[in-house]
Amino acid sequence: MISAASPTAPPTSGRSWTLAHRIAGHPEGRIGLALLALLAIAGLLGPLMLPYRPNQINVQDALQAPSVRHWFGTDELGRDQFSRVIGGAPIAFYVSGGSVAIALVIGTAIGLIAGYTGGFVDTALSWFISILFSMPALLLALVIVGAFGPGLNNALIAVAIVYIPRFARIARASTLSVRHRLYIEAARLAGRTPREILLEHVLPSIMPAIIVQTALSLSTAELAHASLSFLGLGVQPPTADWGNMLAKARGLMTVAPWLVIFPAAALVLLIIGFNTLGDALRDVLDPRRQTGAMRTGV
Repeated sequence: MISAASPTAPPTSGRSWTLAHRIAGHPEGRIGLALLALLAIAGLLGPLMLPYRPNQINVQDALQAPSVRHWFGTDELGRDQFSRVIGGAPIAFYVSGGSVAIALVIGTAIGLIAGYTGGFVDTALSWFISILFSMPALLLALVIVGAFGPGLNNALIAVAIVYIPRFARIARASTLSVRHRLYIEAARLAGRTPREILLEHVLPSIMPAIIVQTALSLSTAELAHASLSFLGLGVQPPTADWGNMLAKARGLMTVAPWLVIFPAAALVLLIIGFNTLGDALRDVLDPRRQTGAMRTGV
């Protein structure tokens, strides 16, 4: 006879601490956390400590090379590039985090419902997701921003819509793999509602895959937003953003290469931070990798 009682789960805080400890002990996890912490601290504290404001114009200092006074040089309006690069960090975290959070919630909900319900509901939702997934990501984002207009929040929404199919597919596939397991059947026999089963039993089981997808999507989400800003459809000037800074610097690459080098380097560091953190999460949360490491004595 299948027991309807589920084993007592360890406290959430304990699981979170264990996961954080294992990520910190992973070589790539340490690199990712260090890069992200560096950019986050610079973005939060930089505006309070820097001697120049990101939009402070001083034409007399236009196009100065990196120096002790201006670490990253200045642009064609004499604005300090170091202040502008640091000022773009909060926007990068806001757009990448916000868009992926929206995609995670909506996409995971769609995947859970489709995978658990099956039948016509699964067919209809899968058809809708397949249509979105078949469209080139940047083209779809351009269409959405073109419909709503350029701007920070509209670019965030566009990137979120682009990433919904990724989370929906992973959530659906993971739900299909667990929906007939014994603890799910026990919950059904105990009279639990589908909503309770999804939230209390299915969702915790598929969270490792969702967490890894979240970490890996953050980097490409920021890259998509930077592409929109580069095309003039994201954050609008004079607000400092890495994408529009690179767009402005196109015509000055030969005379002021620092205008391209430093915003591009900041974007690359953020992407590397998210990717290495995602790789560490995949290694930590994948039981097959853990088993292999135990067998080899790692």
